[in-house]
Amino acid sequence: MPQLLIAFTILLTVGAYLLTKSLYLKYRHPLLNIVLLGAGLIIATLVALHIPYSAYLPGRRIMTSLLGPATVGLAVPLYRQRSLLRRYAPAIVAGVGIGSLASMLVAGLIALAAGLPKEVLLSLLPKSVTIPFAVEVARIHGGSPGLASAFVVATGTLGSVFGGTLLTWAGIKDPVARGLAMGTGAHGQGTAMAFMEGERQGSMAGLAMTLAGLTTATIAPLVVRLLVRQG
Repeated sequence: MPQLLIAFTILLTVGAYLLTKSLYLKYRHPLLNIVLLGAGLIIATLVALHIPYSAYLPGRRIMTSLLGPATVGLAVPLYRQRSLLRRYAPAIVAGVGIGSLASMLVAGLIALAAGLPKEVLLSLLPKSVTIPFAVEVARIHGGSPGLASAFVVATGTLGSVFGGTLLTWAGIKDPVARGLAMGTGAHGQGTAMAFMEGERQGSMAGLAMTLAGLTTATIAPLVVRLLVRQG
């Protein structure tokens, strides 16, 4: 019975992904976001069938273990687009660096203006990088790893839902620019949505996600000192 339940939760997750992906590719509506709608379908199914979240965990662990190979697999499309790296290398590094710095400063200044506690401010700063980076940055500088993880998930979800639409409204059509923006601002979820647009966008988003994590970890001490002094 436990094995059947694990198999069911995995099939449920894969099925929700395939369904929401097909809907998004057909209608291209931002609210048909794969992560947002897929998670909603999974939650609704578990609630309707009275399956507790604890029963979903074993299957989730199996699927989560595949994140490592999937992340490494991003190197394949990036290798195919290596000519873009040679052509735009300075612009890529500068753009991701400035974007990462702007993300941290804007988030920190909003937190200061809102009078949020220091722990919340420090947990909010690394919101635009993947959870492993964000958790360590927050922990080192006095933030809450749990809060940092929540901010990362919220940022990725919002960025993947509205990021592409906002870029289109802003008239940004270049696939390199769109990919870099999605990867820098919405990390893994943004990268997944960038791949829905094309391999070039997805490759650049995957590269930006990695560079943003490294940049954020490097400049975080300077930003923390600046904002704490302001507070």
